[in-house]
Amino acid sequence: MAKAETPTQRKLAKLGLRSTQDFILHLPLRYQDETSLTPIGSLRPGREAQAEGRVVQSEVQLRPRRQLVATLADDTGRLGLRFLNFYPSQHAQLAVGQQVRVLGEPRGGLFGLEMIHPRVTRAGTELPDTLTPVYPTTQGLPQPTLRRLIGEALAVADLAETLPEAMRARLALPTFAEAIRTLHQPPAGVAQGELLEHHHPAWQRIKFDELLAQQLSLAEARARRRAQRALPLPAQPGEGLAARLLAALPFALTPAQRRVVAEIGGDLGQHHPMQRLLQGDVGSGKTVVAALAAAQAIDHGVQVALMAPTEILAEQHWHKLRGWLQPLGVELSWLSGSLGVRARREALAAIAEGRAQLVVGTQALIQDTVQFHRLGLAISDEQHRFGVGQRLALRQKSGDPGLAVHQLMMSATPIPRTLAMTVFADLDVSTIDELPPGRSPVITKLASDARRDEIMARIRQAVRDGRQAYWVCPLVEESEALQLQTAVDTYDVLRQALPDVRVGLVHGKLPSADKAAVMQAFQAGELDLLVATTVIEVGVDVPNATLMVIEHAERFGLAQLHQLRGRVGRGSHQSACVLLYQSPLSMLAKERLRCLHETQDGFVIAQRDLELRGPGEFLGVRQSGTELLRFADLEGDSAIVERARECATELREYHPDAVAAHLERWARGREDFLRA
Repeated sequence: MAKAETPTQRKLAKLGLRSTQDFILHLPLRYQDETSLTPIGSLRPGREAQAEGRVVQSEVQLRPRRQLVATLADDTGRLGLRFLNFYPSQHAQLAVGQQVRVLGEPRGGLFGLEMIHPRVTRAGTELPDTLTPVYPTTQGLPQPTLRRLIGEALAVADLAETLPEAMRARLALPTFAEAIRTLHQPPAGVAQGELLEHHHPAWQRIKFDELLAQQLSLAEARARRRAQRALPLPAQPGEGLAARLLAALPFALTPAQRRVVAEIGGDLGQHHPMQRLLQGDVGSGKTVVAALAAAQAIDHGVQVALMAPTEILAEQHWHKLRGWLQPLGVELSWLSGSLGVRARREALAAIAEGRAQLVVGTQALIQDTVQFHRLGLAISDEQHRFGVGQRLALRQKSGDPGLAVHQLMMSATPIPRTLAMTVFADLDVSTIDELPPGRSPVITKLASDARRDEIMARIRQAVRDGRQAYWVCPLVEESEALQLQTAVDTYDVLRQALPDVRVGLVHGKLPSADKAAVMQAFQAGELDLLVATTVIEVGVDVPNATLMVIEHAERFGLAQLHQLRGRVGRGSHQSACVLLYQSPLSMLAKERLRCLHETQDGFVIAQRDLELRGPGEFLGVRQSGTELLRFADLEGDSAIVERARECATELREYHPDAVAAHLERWARGREDFLRA
């Protein structure tokens, strides 16, 4: 019978501290210098220091609030000590006549320098010869406890070197043992600035090791995938379904689209599963590429599933794919959470029996009740919005446990180079780097909230010219804290202000049938102005819509603004996007809006977004890969990423034992979930 966890063990588990390796890789946030004493007369405001002296005054004051106030003196001066919260034991510790040592940051007070809540210890004890680490912790887990447990782990941990000596010397890195001991117990003379800024050689070693582990994990994932078997689905020349679809399309593919179709087609013909990311800017034509990949797979008698993160986006794919493929004899099925009981039962039967050749839907596709007869290709759109487990669940529905499913992931958020080298390093990437002909760039305007009437006049004129417009709002419900207008309120205001304009409203809380009806009315030209939340961020394609107003644009992320802007400019008419903001703007909001105003290049915007927000937010909290990077910074450490990539290749080829030891230390099984 397993022993129950103690309260301390539960708190340690919250920090991820279970094994000896966990403890030694729990590195300090900062350090305190207890290696020397500063005479009280030499203390300086704002500079943390340690002093020693005799308590010459100590009392509990009741006004303006209950607090413990004491005075410490030595031969050079006096120092005030103030405790707003204290225990009786602390009062006793600071009794008049006691010799004590205090550590803290002096600041100016009414009667000279004072320390607020300094650390107090008994005077006369031996000074340490290393800096004192301050670790990340959780409530109820004091620093002394953490220091003791980490010290015990260091005493027994395996700090053996995982890098071949020649490689370590070539990279001019300290040994792992030296780096770890330096970071946990830095000598007194070490440059604290280098430690805090993570520039010290010890930190360079830790960051290199972490990035190397990520590169090795991704390489292992790619190798494992290549070792899996998949049904080869080579392109059928001449009269194949893909060729017939291509001939039936009312437009010609761009050279970039033709190139990525060939790349994907080549992958599908392999005996190992494809795992390819198709990236392209908004409006670059990824859906037709996915349709051609689906057609190539269907030619071989397998089923294809396309999963999208929102019902609106899934419906857009459904309508497009049905329009292209149904006339060619392909049977399609639709599956979403809002489907009625009878329709759902019929769809599940068609999928299980193999009659449904292409299934389009939301995350309803990965529910246990959905059983495919023979799934050969899984396509996920806006892949970064799905968690790893969701993509794995779709991929594992092949219907044949001996065969893996080919996987195509699509993203309208281009991947900056540093992320391509790390988080996405095990994927094959296809990029559509040009827009279809005839599309004119969207004019982007910045306008303050004070110009609202002017914007409404512009909408009125666009409608008179026979065009349509969007008005995007960030919230549905009232929020006093954010003081944002709601979509419902905006809808009412615009209907009153523009009585001759047909206004519709769509948001995430509308029933699916109502949402679909509004969207269809807008697409059919029965509505002039669509007031919407970000449910229209991706997938909506109305070429006649030439104007978009984004309310409170300062509240949106850069990539999201770019996605929204991509809903206009989808036809041949000149389009505009107005970013309506409320002053005053934060520096971050100014940077975002300026970037969007200056460029329409999704790759430039994605890179800037990564710099502004960091990889965790850029990818979304559920995206895999980033959980392995606790210490390295993908942007700031790009040079280390390059070295780690090169060394990962070398280790895998010549030092397989080192690979196993390194992954055991840094990943310990987490790499299995790194890429789905």
